[in-house]
Formats: sequence, C-alpha cells, structure tokens
Amino acid sequence: MRRLLSCRHAWLLLVLLLAGLCALIAAAPAQAQSDLERAYRTIAGKSFVDLTHSFGPQTPVWAGFGQAKFSPAADPNTGVPYTIAKDEFRATYYQMVGQYGTHVDPPAHFADTGATMDKIPLKQMILRLVVLDDTPYLAKDPNHAFSVADLKAFERAHGRVPAGAFAALRTDMYKDWDSNPERFKRQPFPAWAFETIKFLYEQRAVTATGHESMDTDITDKMDSETYILQHGHYQIEVMANLDKVPPTGALIVVTWPKVENGLGFPARAFAILP
Repeated sequence: MRRLLSCRHAWLLLVLLLAGLCALIAAAPAQAQSDLERAYRTIAGKSFVDLTHSFGPQTPVWAGFGQAKFSPAADPNTGVPYTIAKDEFRATYYQMVGQYGTHVDPPAHFADTGATMDKIPLKQMILRLVVLDDTPYLAKDPNHAFSVADLKAFERAHGRVPAGAFAALRTDMYKDWDSNPERFKRQPFPAWAFETIKFLYEQRAVTATGHESMDTDITDKMDSETYILQHGHYQIEVMANLDKVPPTGALIVVTWPKVENGLGFPARAFAILP
C-alpha cells in the first residue's frame, strides 16, 4: 500500500510540475507582449524630432555628383506622364546619386568588401543618441574640428559616451540648407577631427556617427570617413535639427530603403526625446 501511495505521489508531483511548466511557457509570450506594449506606450508619449532634411533638385550636393532630376513618371509605351485626372494616379521618376540629402554611407561606399546598406543589421538602426556640441567653439574658429579635448570636456559635463551609441556632431550648419544653400556648401566647414573619430570608435565603442555637413572631415582628405567605413561602420551625413535634441538621453531611429548591394541612399532619421 505504501508503495502504491508513493507512486501516486510521484505521479501527482510530475503532473503538477508539467502543469507549472506549461503555465510558464504560456505566460512567456504574454509577458513579452506586455513588455512591448509598455515600451510602445512609453515611446508614444514622447516627443519626436526629425533629423532629416527634405530634398529636391536644387538642394546642395557635392559638385562631383551634380543635382538630382525629378520628372513625372510616364507610360514607357507612349511617353505620356501619368496623371490623376487621366489615370487616377501619378508618380515621380527620380534621377540622382545615392549620396543625396540626408543619407547613409555604408561601409561598401569606401571598402570593396564592406557591408552594403541592405546588410547593415537592424539592431544598428535604433541606438542611444549622444549629441556633441561644436557650436561653442565656432565664434573663435568658424571651421573648428571637434577634438578629443572637446569630447572629454563634454564627458565631464554629461557623462561618458556609452558603448554602442550613435554620436552626432552639432554644428548648426543645417540652418543654411534651405535659407543659404551656397553657404551650406562652403569649404572649409566645422566637422570632426580625425583623432576624435578614432577615439569614439576605439575607446568608446560607438556603433555609428553622423554630422550636419556633406563630408566628415574639415578638409578634403577624407581621413575620418575612410576610417569609419573601412572599419565596418556606417555614418549619416547632412543631419538636421540636432540643436533640438539634448546632449544625452535620447534615442535615434534611422532607416533607409533596402537597396540590393546599395552603396548609399537618402535616409530618414529621427530622435525620440527622453
């Protein structure tokens, strides 16, 4: 009899353990859904800042590429543009270089074996955002290269740049994009010092960087851009509205079309404020 009771107890214990395991498995998706729901409610209540310029045929671009051309898309058989009145839809034909407007430079832009824009991991497209402010130095040096000393002064005031972050350089150049495009294209211009780029990637392990100008360096040597792309990182150029984002605490979301083997394309970036 005792042996029979022991067997019954063992079976009862096994049934209870299995029931508990099933309950945990069933609860796991609900818990994950709850976590995502809480995250969504948090994000939905935040303020967003667009870090992207609108662009058109007349907006600034590197002279080596030339201006974009926009035209109405047309029926290839007749050459007649589609219209809402005639066809109930319309579309635009875009002829432009990938590096146009606010855009992504993937590693393959400068490296034969680098990742193309369709191969950049999705998890690198939402990151902590750190905004480094170059503007206090521009009164004395209008083309100031943001230095390692400047970065360390920032960290004393705002804390260490976190690993995996997106580091953006504020220069307020973006304000000339629409109002004074010729000034926006000026040479030289405020941007990164090469040593600072190396420090951010090697000593702070940032994931990506961005800036307001059309190039990374204050000179045409492209040392910083070459370093970034040939070391497997991407950058965002021609950013906007960084003066509307706090130095730390925000997130950046940046995305672009998934062009097969793409070497660069206009991007859409925005900040979620803390």
